[in-house]
Amino acid sequence: MTHPTPAPHVSPAHSQPHGHRAHEIGHGAHGSHGHHSHGHNTHAQESHGTHAHEHEQDGLAELLDLDAELFAPYLAASMRRIAEVAEVAAGDVKRIVDLGAGSGTGTFALLKQFPSAQVTAVDSSAHMLERLTRTAAARNLDPRVHPLEADAGTSLPGVTDADLVWASASLHHMDDPAATLDVIFKALRPGGVLAVAELDGMPRFLADDAVPERPGLEGRCREALTTLHDEGVPHMGADWGALLTSAGFTLEEERTESLELRPEADSSAGLYAHGTLSRIRGALVGRIDPADLEALDALVNGGPADVRHRDDLVVRSTRQLWIARRPTDSGS
Repeated sequence: MTHPTPAPHVSPAHSQPHGHRAHEIGHGAHGSHGHHSHGHNTHAQESHGTHAHEHEQDGLAELLDLDAELFAPYLAASMRRIAEVAEVAAGDVKRIVDLGAGSGTGTFALLKQFPSAQVTAVDSSAHMLERLTRTAAARNLDPRVHPLEADAGTSLPGVTDADLVWASASLHHMDDPAATLDVIFKALRPGGVLAVAELDGMPRFLADDAVPERPGLEGRCREALTTLHDEGVPHMGADWGALLTSAGFTLEEERTESLELRPEADSSAGLYAHGTLSRIRGALVGRIDPADLEALDALVNGGPADVRHRDDLVVRSTRQLWIARRPTDSGS
């Protein structure tokens, strides 16, 4: 496939979706992959399962969009800093890859920051890519967006000579980070830039005494999720600076920022908190005290304590950014 403006060349992808591996706010809410029955209702069950999975992904997409809305100043500042590094290291940025594109929050921020660039949006979920493509069309950006259904943990079929790769909270999902970084290294042109963005798990919303009968509730939920991550997402919290260096990249910058938002009442922060806490609820069954689970339910069940109705929310999140480049003398 060729494009009027140079973009990372993309050949048709034939990989099957392996589930959305982009930024999952709160984590621990990974979809389960049950076994289909082989009875005569298998087709109906598969259809129902597909519909349920797409519904779950739509909920995740809405949460990603809320995150991008609330943390828009941070995302914009990150993009500006990446541009400063990328334009020095890679010259005029034309070819960009959004790795684990999800709902497209990174894709659209990249298009805004680099107005002459095109973005290859990579995700293993066809449903997410369809949603992203619809949004691009609605914004008249579809000529600059090229969806690629692929599992970036193993390959980026047809992607070569990229100027910039953006990987937001996607690399820690990969089974073999070193192998994934090798794939990215080869997809970049010499001098190309990789920006890795991560967060330290579930954002926090409440003071320790916000649920008087269960003080410290959120802290215990986060602790249980950390244990779950250690089991199922072992690369979350990895030292990406060291991994990037080991993969042959030159580390240009590493920064950690603790963000704190004090939103107005009835803002989208309530929806963001509700979506986050609702997503982690299922993962916490059997991992926290039943009384804590009951208190968590009270925060999302529409009652007086529901986070959508509270005026004491403070959104806290720690975010990290690594910017690295492929050395210009690294060959092809």
